[in-house]
Amino acid sequence: MPVRMTPRRFEELVGDALDLLPPELAAALDNVVVLVEGRHPTEPDLLGLYEGIALTERDSFYAGALPDTITIYRDALLDMCHDEPEVVSEVAITVIHEIAHHFGIEDDRLHELGWG
Repeated sequence: MPVRMTPRRFEELVGDALDLLPPELAAALDNVVVLVEGRHPTEPDLLGLYEGIALTERDSFYAGALPDTITIYRDALLDMCHDEPEVVSEVAITVIHEIAHHFGIEDDRLHELGWG
């Protein structure tokens, strides 16, 4: 059975996960916004999504680009978890995973590091 949680509480967990970032890493986040949505419209089991241009890919043509977006999908995460401590853990993993994409780290490397 999926975990039940208010949207506000879930957003607090996303904020808590962002607070886990070391200050120097948080300061290096550049032109990125983190959003919470219910589900991805075409991939309902997707936990998170990074959309943008990774820092490692930016060049002189990047100026004026819209912010990168990290979306965390609340309902998919709640569906896969059995209790609130598991939600806390999975939200943190998902947030860190998507932020890693912002820094140019690919999925295969994230899996090697245990953040898959």
